[in-house]
Amino acid sequence: MIDPVESVSAKLQGTLASYVKEHRLPGATAGVVHDGELVWSGSVGFADVADRVVADSSTLHRVASITKTFTATAILQLRDDGLLGLDDPVLRHIPELAAAQPAAGPIEAVTLRLLLAHQSGFQSEPPRTDWSSGRYEGDVLVNLARVAEIGTRVPVAAQEKYSNLGYQLLGEVVARLSGQSYAEHVRTRITEPLGLTRTLLDPLPPDLAADQATAYSGRWMSDALTPVPQPLGMSSSEGGMWSCVDDLARWAAFWLERDDDDSHAAVLAHATRREMRTPRYLADDTWLSAFGLGWYGVRKDDVTWVQHGGSLLGFRSTVCFDPKDGVGAVVLINGMGKSGVIAMSLGAIARAAVLEAEPVITPPAAMPSAYADLVGVYADTGVFAELVRVEWRDGALALVDPDAPTIELQPTDIPDVFDVQPGVRASGEPARFDRAEDGRVRRFRIGGGSYSRLHALD
Repeated sequence: MIDPVESVSAKLQGTLASYVKEHRLPGATAGVVHDGELVWSGSVGFADVADRVVADSSTLHRVASITKTFTATAILQLRDDGLLGLDDPVLRHIPELAAAQPAAGPIEAVTLRLLLAHQSGFQSEPPRTDWSSGRYEGDVLVNLARVAEIGTRVPVAAQEKYSNLGYQLLGEVVARLSGQSYAEHVRTRITEPLGLTRTLLDPLPPDLAADQATAYSGRWMSDALTPVPQPLGMSSSEGGMWSCVDDLARWAAFWLERDDDDSHAAVLAHATRREMRTPRYLADDTWLSAFGLGWYGVRKDDVTWVQHGGSLLGFRSTVCFDPKDGVGAVVLINGMGKSGVIAMSLGAIARAAVLEAEPVITPPAAMPSAYADLVGVYADTGVFAELVRVEWRDGALALVDPDAPTIELQPTDIPDVFDVQPGVRASGEPARFDRAEDGRVRRFRIGGGSYSRLHALD
């Protein structure tokens, strides 16, 4: 079957080319993901201008802070393994931080969850960082040895304060609790199982070093393109990864997997993936961006693009995806462009093509026989005086209220008792069907509400 995105491949290529030309970039490579596959990729300009080398979907770029999405995944894996809690104080796992300076808030109040969501209040960079001179300390043990230079700079949990230091500390938590290096944990628990063979921490091995794009600084008063000297010491959990369009497309596809696809549930459960990409708090006064756990969302033209970008050493990168419609985009630039802008533009073109395509009609899933006497009409004849329906729809039992969003009821090990889906008021509370002595369903209870079953007259 031809993917609908293929019908707009020329538009995707033209949009990428126009962006590169308009912003006078050395080169950019991009891809679009739909239905779990890389369905389009394209490259414009050069991976190396001097030698006129054209990039392809396997050309390696520094992806910088996209590394943080892998670090956050590793932390949530350890949470699901029972080795930590997201509300653990970071001091529990890195006790050296007891000597950090509580200038704006107590170190004891900084939790792993706050680090993941950039709400710790910690300073943005490791001590003595100077981007203009290329000075950066990526070794967390060196930084912990001068812990008195680390501390809170704004009140804890008061605002978004992006922190490379915070994610460097999270990488150390991964290493200490997993019993292996951060790089080994990511390789064995994430990249290897997902087939991300070209996603790895700096430095690149010799057999891959020749496949990297050349990084260029921004233009200054002329069209001259100046290669950025390598390396910088950010080879750790906050921003040390290299990757390519092929691999980052697989990474986006992993986050877009349907709940009925168990291919990679061993890497991270679907519920945990939803938890991470769900916005936790608004990051600006326009209500257009919000932070989750390791991911953030940007709202553009009424679509929320879950994403993360990277910016380092003459490279710009973005992975973005729309979980609702299953479309994602990857953009890698070996220059100083706004990768997030073009990534969302490419994603929007692909999403429109998907939504305009003829829908695929499949036979509905059969309703389990145990649900036959649960479906029907229920009434609150008291204060609220309302009718609701319990239906089998889209492969799940659901509570349908004409005046509220449909609520999916997830089965438990107890007959006639269901869990309420995440994201609604009654989430995590039992939805229970009560039966009379003759076995007939007489009542449905959810979140403090009670509805009587309306039976057809005999």
